[in-house]
Amino acid sequence: MKQTAPSYETKALREFAEVLRERRTIELFLQTPVPEKLLYEAVDAAIWAPNHHVTEPWHFFTLGEEAREQCLDLCAAIVVEKKGEKAARFKRQSWSEKPGWLVVTCQRSQDELLQQEDYAACCAAVQNLLLYLWKAGIGSKWTTGDITRDSRFLDILGIDEAESFVVGLIWYGYPKLTPTQSRKSVEDVFTELP
Repeated sequence: MKQTAPSYETKALREFAEVLRERRTIELFLQTPVPEKLLYEAVDAAIWAPNHHVTEPWHFFTLGEEAREQCLDLCAAIVVEKKGEKAARFKRQSWSEKPGWLVVTCQRSQDELLQQEDYAACCAAVQNLLLYLWKAGIGSKWTTGDITRDSRFLDILGIDEAESFVVGLIWYGYPKLTPTQSRKSVEDVFTELP
């Protein structure tokens, strides 16, 4: 019996590509709560990311009200040091309007190559998470700003800096505004070598 390649011209594939192209970073969110079960399902989808050696180096932390307040205070303190009180008040107000907070960490490795592979796996897991949420109508913003590298942030989360590091702080919620965006053409970024 002759085997033939499956057709790639399917509605499901086109719809999947549409999700990939339409996902946007969201800055402004509605204050409608996201169901906890949906976030749990998104994390379940995230952990199926490609992962060399199946080390499963990721961990996901949701932040409740107390942890968020501590993070808002820390954010303001960091901004005061760099840009002053006025900028810190603005940043704290802006961050306080983010309805959902999730932190993704990666376990540390003494093996440099394994550490690089594990970080890549965590980034792939974050992308899975963001795409799943987007398909469910939830927007997000993945930030790797100063706070994510501050040891005081790790203290708030109860994370041992010798064991793990932050891959990103992800804000999520129902989008208030979805921006438009464009990308280079495939021809600009794709080269076929002989």
